[in-house]
Amino acid sequence: MKKVLLFVAVATAASFASCKKDHTCSCTTTGSTTADVTTYPKSTKAAARANCLSSTQTYAGTVYTTTCTLN
Repeated sequence: MKKVLLFVAVATAASFASCKKDHTCSCTTTGSTTADVTTYPKSTKAAARANCLSSTQTYAGTVYTTTCTLN
């Protein structure tokens, strides 16, 4: 019985473990023809998504929008 309980506990813990792998973030900015690509090695999808955010910035009255997608 103790072995079965131990097995169930280990299996449950493994199912809650986050899958860490390399994630790539591609960002393009209005007015630019190239994309900036950033790689987040061995990270969870949630952490990579938090670092790969779209933003809006204003320089000298011109609004630049950066759009990012997590691949």
